[in-house]
Amino acid sequence: MVKQIKYSFFIFTIICVVWVMQSNYMISNSVAAQMVNLRAPSIETSTWLNTSGLTDKNLKGKVYLVEFWTFDCYNCVNVEPYVKQWHRQYKSQGLEVVSVHSPEFAHEKDINNVRRYVKEKQIIYPVAIDNDFSIWKRFNNRYWPAMYLVDKKGVIRYTHFGEGRYDTTEDMIKKLLEE
Repeated sequence: MVKQIKYSFFIFTIICVVWVMQSNYMISNSVAAQMVNLRAPSIETSTWLNTSGLTDKNLKGKVYLVEFWTFDCYNCVNVEPYVKQWHRQYKSQGLEVVSVHSPEFAHEKDINNVRRYVKEKQIIYPVAIDNDFSIWKRFNNRYWPAMYLVDKKGVIRYTHFGEGRYDTTEDMIKKLLEE
């Protein structure tokens, strides 16, 4: 009887975990669907690394990837090599990477910690410091990492939250650069 109760509880736990994962996936997809085909919000902020600053005017007519991340996020660190590769591979074809550092923890708000991380990890594309979450709020973002691909007309054409779908993201980068 005790084994049967433990087994039932085990099965119930697995069902709950699967349901939560499925729900989170569906929620993130519904948020993504809400942003696709909308004009991209402003990425302007007062503090930048690796540039004197980007404005919406600088990005007009360009394909760009807006990546929300924070340096102490495990998932963000796993996405980082792909973003770097896309920057290296597609910059000459017109892709701009706009990295938006939105801190989750207090130590991530310290600009010197962000500077150190960017230098150590050799991140060379522009990094917007979004300590007040102003860019985050404009995008109605809820996740780390999050990616928004914007076309040459300034319209969000693709979103992805979390890790994975790297091939799909890269295919969309290629498609937007060809348009």
